[in-house]
Amino acid sequence: MAWRLIIEAGNNVQVLSARRSVGCIVCLIIVVLIVPSSFAGAANTETHASASDVSGMITPGDNLAPWAASQTSLSRLTSLPSTDQALSGNPAAVNVRAGLGLFSSLTGLDKLGVFVGGLWVGNGDYLFAGGIGRRSWNFNSLLVLGGQVDSNLAIGLPGGTFGVSYLRFNGQQSNAAAGSVIGYDGLTQAPPLDRDELYQLWWRQSLFGDKLIVRVGKSVPTYDFNNVIKPVPVRGESVSIPAVTGLIYTPIFVNPTILGNLPGYYNSAYGVTTTFAPIKQLYFSYGVYDGNLARGVQTGLNTTPDFTGYYFQIGEAGYDWLLGAQQMPGNIGIGGWGQTGALSAGSSTSGVREDGVAGLYAFGAQRLWFRHPFIDNSGISAYWQFGINDSKTMLADKYFGFGFTGFGLVPERPADSVGTGLAWSWLNHPPASGRRNHEVMLAIYYQLHVFAGVFFQPTVTYLPDPGVSTHVPGTAALTLQTTVLF
Repeated sequence: MAWRLIIEAGNNVQVLSARRSVGCIVCLIIVVLIVPSSFAGAANTETHASASDVSGMITPGDNLAPWAASQTSLSRLTSLPSTDQALSGNPAAVNVRAGLGLFSSLTGLDKLGVFVGGLWVGNGDYLFAGGIGRRSWNFNSLLVLGGQVDSNLAIGLPGGTFGVSYLRFNGQQSNAAAGSVIGYDGLTQAPPLDRDELYQLWWRQSLFGDKLIVRVGKSVPTYDFNNVIKPVPVRGESVSIPAVTGLIYTPIFVNPTILGNLPGYYNSAYGVTTTFAPIKQLYFSYGVYDGNLARGVQTGLNTTPDFTGYYFQIGEAGYDWLLGAQQMPGNIGIGGWGQTGALSAGSSTSGVREDGVAGLYAFGAQRLWFRHPFIDNSGISAYWQFGINDSKTMLADKYFGFGFTGFGLVPERPADSVGTGLAWSWLNHPPASGRRNHEVMLAIYYQLHVFAGVFFQPTVTYLPDPGVSTHVPGTAALTLQTTVLF
């Protein structure tokens, strides 16, 4: 009856897509619940990670975390030790590997250096106040299937990794309904909202004892640049999917001052990423990519390179540390970027034009408190973001954001997390655009670990001044999201 009422309200095709997605999630949950029974005996052998286990940082530019330790077996997955278990609000935007590698673990392919996994994220957005489509539902579904091959284990070639992944997205205009320019739901981005694409296809080579790393091919640069979500790694994370925050709004995945230029979810792009890490705590990364996204080309849909004079280049330096007697981990990253080509915004007669743009950004995270020092990693962390550019055609020219996340604060719920954040974007508003000069988003969420790789997360977001128009009233939205890693 509920589905019939929604269909009668409109958007028949999209709702039916959401219905099929619900069917997929039910099937996946059944598989996850049934399969692990044969592995249950190993659950009691796992040890808990603690603050005293910190042995050194994983190079953020290499983006190994949270998958660096090993190919996760389902027996380890079911134990879920008391560590920072927070899951990104969109793992496809910030994690190189898709899912847990369940198939490769069960079949033994992991012993041959082969990883096969995936993830499904589905959500429903309900506007219960303000916006353009008040009291309306919008549904989104994301499926990513991926594989990686360790060339050392597979063919005896040291330091090499081959990666490939497929992405399917079916969604609706959640952000437009709320009047949000930047995007309060980061799962849905630019049209087309029904897409199948080759998401990743790359070769990664590690040289000189992992001090120099090069990735060539079609990739997602937000994995390696401006990635505030990446965990501050500690030993024992092989069974966790940790993240600094589980917020779902777009600024947490890509700084609004780079939004529309930096390739990322779901518009990956061909290019080269190079990272130099002289020590584990310090890295320098540089990348150059197909920059046609800046002129509206959906680069994610391209299966071959398309270099036509539009290029995007970016450089970043970062450092990790352990603070105080309790060794509270933290990190910072600072970067600069440039976009070539003729850019425009607004109408053909009264619009703004410029030849190339550039900008700077910074981000960081810090553990603030351990609830049980040297026993487990429950506690509170914080993050911050900043960005600025010299553009008059991009969506935003300045941005600042920050947030707090609590891990394992509920008794007997070590894998749950709760968080809040603020994202403040200063918008460009071309003549006759009607936009506001800013957009602020406030959000709070609770991420519930259901079982194994299944998470459920309600998020409440409030936009006091939606950026799309000065006539749109403040918007309040509820997002119900389910994530399945397999």
